Amino acid sequence: MRIGLYPGTFDPITLGHLDIIRRACSLVDRLVIGVAINRDKGPMFSLEERVAMVEAECAPLSEATGCEILAHPFENLLIDCARDVNASVIIRGLRAVADFEYEYQMVGMNRALDNSIETVFLMAEAQHQAIASKLVKEIARLGGDVSKFVPPAINQALKTRFAD
Repeated sequence: MRIGLYPGTFDPITLGHLDIIRRACSLVDRLVIGVAINRDKGPMFSLEERVAMVEAECAPLSEATGCEILAHPFENLLIDCARDVNASVIIRGLRAVADFEYEYQMVGMNRALDNSIETVFLMAEAQHQAIASKLVKEIARLGGDVSKFVPPAINQALKTRFAD
């Protein structure tokens, strides 16, 4: 069984994330969505909320693609998380050249820690390349319309969060 790990904070999950997940499903039999706890980023949504969002949004993709998709919270090193879930490949999404520079360094470090785990980069589709969770949250916080960037349930969750 080919197992892939797609890590991120997913605060919140966006259409860009879902695009990468959908396409990663064609590469692996099981895709583990590593939901990073990442206390340094100070996520808006709790870990439990983010895991629930990932599970809800990925269920239709799993059914449509036949790929098993699981959400897996983690707080350890990415390479250790990959080992924990028996992933042979780490999936990373790229939006722009700036992403590549950071990801290039990460691949080098991960290869030094465990060269048996490959990293595969997937470019976001053109209509999703500008989407970043940080920008989505900022637009939503200021009352802007983020419906083009997130699924309907996530859009509602953002509206609810900022209405409080």
